[in-house]
Amino acid sequence: MLLNLLYQFLWLLAPPFLRRYLRRRTRLAPAYALNWSERFGKPYPNAVKNAIWIHVVSVGETRASIQFIHALQKRFPNTPLLITQTTPTGRSTVQHFFPQAQCRYLPYDKKSWINQFIQDHQPLFGVLMETEIWPNLINISAKNRIPLFMANARLSEKSLQGYLKVRSLVAPALSTLTGCFAQTNADAERLKKIGAAHLKICGNTKYDISPTEDMYALAQTFKQRIGNRPVVVCASTRFYHGSDEVQLLLDAWAKQKTGHTLLIIVPRHTERFQPAFDYAEKLNFITQKRSDNLNIAPETQVWIGDSIGELFAYYLCANIAFVGGSLVDSGCHNIIEPIACNLPTLFGPSTYNFADAAPKAVAIGAAQQIRSAEDWATTSLALLANPQQRRYMSENAEAFITQHRGASERMAQAILDNLALTAKNSQH
Repeated sequence: MLLNLLYQFLWLLAPPFLRRYLRRRTRLAPAYALNWSERFGKPYPNAVKNAIWIHVVSVGETRASIQFIHALQKRFPNTPLLITQTTPTGRSTVQHFFPQAQCRYLPYDKKSWINQFIQDHQPLFGVLMETEIWPNLINISAKNRIPLFMANARLSEKSLQGYLKVRSLVAPALSTLTGCFAQTNADAERLKKIGAAHLKICGNTKYDISPTEDMYALAQTFKQRIGNRPVVVCASTRFYHGSDEVQLLLDAWAKQKTGHTLLIIVPRHTERFQPAFDYAEKLNFITQKRSDNLNIAPETQVWIGDSIGELFAYYLCANIAFVGGSLVDSGCHNIIEPIACNLPTLFGPSTYNFADAAPKAVAIGAAQQIRSAEDWATTSLALLANPQQRRYMSENAEAFITQHRGASERMAQAILDNLALTAKNSQH
């Protein structure tokens, strides 16, 4: 009770700090300057009503939800889509894949702002992707009798320790969820400890992701620009708590004899595109940007992937992938995507966001875990020199993905069954 009162009081103080935060983000990523009113609970013009409402945070969650949303549309064919996000990159990704959906930022979790959002849209039901635990949002949805599900839910041991400290705040909210679809048994156990109810283990929708036709076409364009050269891609590199993965990787790469190998670096965030380019040039690498739309010169050593939504195309034109967020302690980004491209995949020691997938991928031989940037550089070059090992990893990658597909269909069917049961019970 006291923690809830404190939470509501902090939201009374929060608005000026949130605006200051957004102004700071705008200096790095100008798209944050747009659509502020949506974040602060202003009435939304022409709000879609009685829609399937899906909340995704950013690009990764959006891509992971694509097949799940398609599965929902198959079961609710005449129902409009409302998809909310937190980041501009997430918004643009949603608009690309679901142009028919109404897109908007989810308001911050202040009671009056959430009430306005629910009043505007009155969704048929809502789905929070992964682990978006906003007490006011969940409680107000329950109060308005809007079925709310948490899908593809996961909770790391590190996050569990944080949520246990505020369990009296989050547990009452989580207990009102209509359904909570966990990725793994371990996730379900951790979610149960912080109060989640109606748990069902459905797997991970990230295994259902596959490249679209436009990504295959773009990859062919990339290959033509690159020419007949070995390619190593470093994807979703992070700047985290003062540590820059790009610098770690480039420093290690500079110590190797890389021959005519092309190194592609795709930073996770747009504000890191230019610093990545500048650092490569500082180390005297001959460097180009994807945004120049030019063929890659034979002498070019580093290509900066300064684009959004093209990660699959980079993977499809590469021989080896490294997944960022794993050399710095941010838990790793999506290791499943390059594996889904049958690409030999490397990642570093920090993998708590993929605590289930990472060891399984290594065990089956689809991926290798490296200890450091230097280890990555030597391992990458050794794999380039060993086509038989790459072929072995590629075959194992295909088997690994096939084993784990189907979470999107399972979750969509669970939602349909749950709503049908609720409707049947309400008639009695």
